Amino acid sequence: MKLLNIFKTFKNEESGAVTVDWVVLTAAIVGLGLVVIQVVAPAVDTTSDSIATNLGAAPGAAAAAIAGGGSGG
Repeated sequence: MKLLNIFKTFKNEESGAVTVDWVVLTAAIVGLGLVVIQVVAPAVDTTSDSIATNLGAAPGAAAAAIAGGGSGG
């Protein structure tokens, strides 16, 4: 009889179900984050390459503007 009571108590316990709900919710959030990263990553790469190119060209452009007279007011 005691074993039957243990099984009934186990069946009625809901704390495990709450844990499973949180695990599923957390997995969904992590999965959504990975999808967002994969969608945004190419645009971030393109933008960072553009910034690097513009920063690399900036000193030469500034030097050419100074040597050529520029708009020195």
